[in-house]
Amino acid sequence: MVLELHVWGPAFSLPSIDAQCLATIAYFSLTVPKDSWVLVASSDPTVSPTQELPALKNGSTWVSRFRNIVDYLRQYSSGAWDLDRGLSVLNRADSVAFSSFVESHAQAFIDLSLYVTSQNYYNNTSPAYGAILQWPNQWILPPQLHTTAKTRTEPLGLSSLDLEATEEQRKRDHSADVAAGRIPQNFIRRPRETVSNLLGKTTRKHQFRLEALTGELFEPLEAMLDDKEYLLSGGGPSSLDCLAVGYLSLALVPDLPLPWLRDSMQRKAPRLSQYVERTRRELYGIVDVSDAFKSGAGSSLPWQAPERISIGSIGTSLLTSLADSTPILKEIRMNNRLRETAESSESGLSDVESKSLSAYASGQRKDTLLSVATVIGGVAALIGYMVHIGAISAPEPQQHQEHEEERGETPGPMNANQFLGLGGMNATA
Repeated sequence: MVLELHVWGPAFSLPSIDAQCLATIAYFSLTVPKDSWVLVASSDPTVSPTQELPALKNGSTWVSRFRNIVDYLRQYSSGAWDLDRGLSVLNRADSVAFSSFVESHAQAFIDLSLYVTSQNYYNNTSPAYGAILQWPNQWILPPQLHTTAKTRTEPLGLSSLDLEATEEQRKRDHSADVAAGRIPQNFIRRPRETVSNLLGKTTRKHQFRLEALTGELFEPLEAMLDDKEYLLSGGGPSSLDCLAVGYLSLALVPDLPLPWLRDSMQRKAPRLSQYVERTRRELYGIVDVSDAFKSGAGSSLPWQAPERISIGSIGTSLLTSLADSTPILKEIRMNNRLRETAESSESGLSDVESKSLSAYASGQRKDTLLSVATVIGGVAALIGYMVHIGAISAPEPQQHQEHEEERGETPGPMNANQFLGLGGMNATA
């Protein structure tokens, strides 16, 4: 049976715009025979039950994320498709440690470079998603990924790389100063700063912090590579090499308006830069976005054209987007996804951790539903009380007529003169 590897589509001359997908493609290229798998640029996380890409489909079985897919391939092939089978115990330990290091540290810099840095996102990243996504996902998914990336990088304190947010904050601060009377009247009218000015201030402000943080990522890998052909040994690549190439390709390859991450990598880790460039060409070849949408294209990768999105999928995408934009529904959905992830056999959690996380998610869901019920009950009680004291009453359109009937003043039939208002004239005459 042919394995299907579903990934985010190509961008920046790379077979995917996502680091985990790039790492998985590299692993497949090194281990799985070309006639045993196909690469599908579905660019739609909903194709997988876990709502994640990359996702491997083998019949009715789905496996997502790089590490889980590597473990599945090892078991499926009885060890034949295991890049790490020849590693020593020490190298295996290094592989686990540095794999975790690359995934956690490199992802933050990719977020900062491709999503948080405004000029890079609006000029390159967002159009790249537009080229690989089908409607309506091309309008729904990029803003969600943009927001997620900004949330992940908030602890780094480099949010001012987002020039849009910086300008909004400047306007709020300026309005507060005006309202407090701290700015003289003749200085209230202030020209809007240009992107270039904001960029210059941002770059100067965070230059030293970026230098320190990028050094923490690139320098240990540069030292680890040393003069070897691959990170762990000169004998051949390992799963760590696949992860490193997947993540660092997105730091080195994209041609961006503000290539601060690529410049830092080339300056601080020249051997590592050469290693990534050489390895990614060997594993990915030359990639054209159009290859991903043509089965059997003349590419070094076994592309299979993704299926066109159905009407049902369009409706699901729109409803999902609406639900995620509604605070209460979003909270309920997040708790449900957390519980499903905790109970999944692919979560990598122990039984105790899985049960604890599942119980936490279920408790959060109950608390949210209880809060909703409390609010609804409070509103209903308030309306009932207002009706009871007469603050709210039903309209009585027949009230005036009923009073007249009680006084015996039931109006009789109206003749033509009364209808035309001529009754008084006839009486006078």
